[in-house]
Amino acid sequence: MGEPATPQQLFARLDQLGIAHRSVEHPPLRTVEEAKALRGELPGAHIKNLFLRNKREEMWLVVALEDRPIDLKALAQKLDAGRFSFGSPERLMRHLGILPGAVSPLALINDAEHKVRPVIDREILAYPLVNAHPLRNTQTTALGPADLLRFIESLGHHPTLIDLGG
Repeated sequence: MGEPATPQQLFARLDQLGIAHRSVEHPPLRTVEEAKALRGELPGAHIKNLFLRNKREEMWLVVALEDRPIDLKALAQKLDAGRFSFGSPERLMRHLGILPGAVSPLALINDAEHKVRPVIDREILAYPLVNAHPLRNTQTTALGPADLLRFIESLGHHPTLIDLGG
């Protein structure tokens, strides 16, 4: 991978695709709990993102509603992935060009080799907006769920939509 995209390059790509987006700055957020405490009033779906791998060195980015409990064993079975473990910070930087705490579906802009498989909780699509970090955990960017899917597909990724609700 070359140099990771910057938030400005990400926003330029969204603009190029005609995708409306709005960003707010905030203190660094590393966990869902920190986000809930510090984000203020941001309408839309708030997400958590899991960067996962299996023993075959395959990687997934699972995007779920922030309060959604996720059974990794059941999810791995559903995706026929074997056994999941969390990807290391080094692997995260190598494939998505971001640091822990900034994991987001927007980071797929840095996965030019299409090594990471995006998996999206179908319920997210019912919200008018989705809030995600734009490659840094000091901002949150809101965009429509259909636009998020269009962005991901514009990168050559084919997200798997899955019911993570049980």
